[in-house]
Amino acid sequence: MTPTTYTKEGRDEYTIRLAMPNKGRIAQPINELIEKSGLHMLDGGERRLITRTHDPHVEILFARPIDIPEYVANGVADIGITGKDMVMERNADVAELLDLQMGRATLVVAVPEESAVGSVGDLAGARVATEFPGITKSFFEQHGIKVSIVTVGGACEATPHLGIADAIVDLSSSGTTLKTNHLRVIDEILASSTILIANKNSMQEKREKIDELVLALESVIRAKGQCYLMMNVHRSAVEDVKNVLPGLGGPTVMDVASSDNVVAVHAVVREERVYQLINQLKRAGAKDILVMPIDRMIR
Repeated sequence: MTPTTYTKEGRDEYTIRLAMPNKGRIAQPINELIEKSGLHMLDGGERRLITRTHDPHVEILFARPIDIPEYVANGVADIGITGKDMVMERNADVAELLDLQMGRATLVVAVPEESAVGSVGDLAGARVATEFPGITKSFFEQHGIKVSIVTVGGACEATPHLGIADAIVDLSSSGTTLKTNHLRVIDEILASSTILIANKNSMQEKREKIDELVLALESVIRAKGQCYLMMNVHRSAVEDVKNVLPGLGGPTVMDVASSDNVVAVHAVVREERVYQLINQLKRAGAKDILVMPIDRMIR
């Protein structure tokens, strides 16, 4: 399908258009990521087709996740955020720039628990229901297995019990939905996550602006789950404190202007370690400990 709703018109050579999901479970986390990166949406936060941002050279296009790969490939959008599975389903010729580390799932082949099928080889001649007919067709062709593909628009896991299909190809993140519907996995096709993609021509023509956005998003992803610790330490206890702190490349030790005997020690640590570290740091001689969240971290 060739997109007809949106066109390349309306933006100059310095403006990039970012395509983002207009709905779905991943839409809100993506919006939050964009905001944390410093790219704030204008227009009163209204969900318009195309939304301006505080950067006059970046605009956001809201679209269906399945359409985003094609919009980016065709130049309707310069960059886009969607699932890797969507890119493969559309067979879109785009550049993959960044794994956003969200929406992780595995595209699997599953059958009813009571089925005698033990492997995909047993599915010859079977009916396979899926929202990913392109990927499914390629997978079974690569295995030399002829199946009848039943394309559905949702609730794929229900099709075997409705007599519509003998097996399904669907995304699974935790496996809970499959278990609830009494399905078991017999094979895995691909691992998917939410990724940032780019139009290949835009990568050449608007590289500087695209790199700027990639850096902003990357800094938020890198900071996720990290905390910044600051504390005062007597010089005699510095080595003991340093042995407790892992940090990125080790803690930073700085002189304190008001005291010759006390230094300031700073370190970046994983959030889940803070509870344990604070007690260890106190025992090692640290005091005046501050724990601060990190919004962005740029290397």
